[in-house]
Amino acid sequence: MLTSRDYLTIDDFDVDGKTILVRVDLNTPMDMDGNILDDMRIKSHIPTIKDLEDAKVVLIAHQSRAGKSDFTTMKPHSQRMSQYLGKEVKYVDDIFGTYARSSIASMKKGDVILLENVRFYSEESINRPASEHSTTHMVRKLSPLIDIFLNDAFAVSHRSHLSITGFTETLPTGAGRVMEKEISSLDRGVKGGERPCVFVLGGAKVDDSLTVADNVLSNGGADRVLVTGVVANVMLAASGVDIGSTNLKFIESQGYTDQIERGKGILAKFNGKIGLPIDVAFNDGGKRVEVHVSELPDGNLPINDIGLETIVSFSDELKNAKTVVLNGPAGLSEVEPFALGTHEIIKAAVQSEYSIAGGGHISAEVRNLGYDEKFSHLSTGGGACIDYLAGVELPGIEALKVAATRYRLNR
Repeated sequence: MLTSRDYLTIDDFDVDGKTILVRVDLNTPMDMDGNILDDMRIKSHIPTIKDLEDAKVVLIAHQSRAGKSDFTTMKPHSQRMSQYLGKEVKYVDDIFGTYARSSIASMKKGDVILLENVRFYSEESINRPASEHSTTHMVRKLSPLIDIFLNDAFAVSHRSHLSITGFTETLPTGAGRVMEKEISSLDRGVKGGERPCVFVLGGAKVDDSLTVADNVLSNGGADRVLVTGVVANVMLAASGVDIGSTNLKFIESQGYTDQIERGKGILAKFNGKIGLPIDVAFNDGGKRVEVHVSELPDGNLPINDIGLETIVSFSDELKNAKTVVLNGPAGLSEVEPFALGTHEIIKAAVQSEYSIAGGGHISAEVRNLGYDEKFSHLSTGGGACIDYLAGVELPGIEALKVAATRYRLNR
């Protein structure tokens, strides 16, 4: 049965005995010996594969990118996935050559294979329209062997790469379970679920975070936006607070000086809806020193976290909210004295009725605290998540919508 969504899912297809090509995101941290350090993304795709147990499943994925030390084969990933599935995921040392095609053609119902790192093929990482990707050797060689394409790689769907959009032009296309959950969960944050809805935007991606703030406050998706991290430093400067030369120089080094002026406009536009820190924590030779923003001293100490008064104030807001969205850490969370803000914000967020943590550093901190099961949704995407929250159209998701329209017209 077709759904009312503007994209299709596994439930819209008869997958019994079909050959299904699934783009997954298995990109994982690896050590110098090729050992997987964090298999969260591998585990995330297990529900999708289990729902295709009556099909022949061909997985395509990437690991790192050219020039990086962990740009390697998918063999370790197939082994780890085999452990979680309880059956062999055959690693195929080929992408679309004779070995890959013969391996697909000889598959039996219930088989799962993982093709080689798609980024070994130079055309994979070229950003171009789906129509152009669809004419590449990879798509033309594999498509005749495949019945259905599923995009389950939300974390890379902000890029118009070959394996994300190319097959959507040639095959019936839908979303896997990871993609489906990301869209439905993040929509609750973007479009506003139960009220009040509070966003906490931190980290160092200031321009992206301000775009998110503008988007969710303009469209009514959020009632309040609280800022932490470098985002907060920029907004404090925008509000007229002298944050010190060291912090201003850091903002300049990241290319965000112009965001201070932009921040002034956002503060004026959304008067009272942006929550700024009332105190901060300086890093004085590794020692945490807390100061109220009205009493910031002259000097060159870096601001590495929000202060305790801010932590208490922000935490109270989150505990009283119905929906909470976190994106980015509150400070230098990898250094113990300055992880306090991030950790307390995380603990407060899960006390709301519905809690979302964006990808990247904040998701890593959630898992480090053992709070991943307490969040309503923990996003697998970093850049993709913040783009989605900012209202940016993700090429991978737009391609799903186009494919769904085409499929329905041809029924």
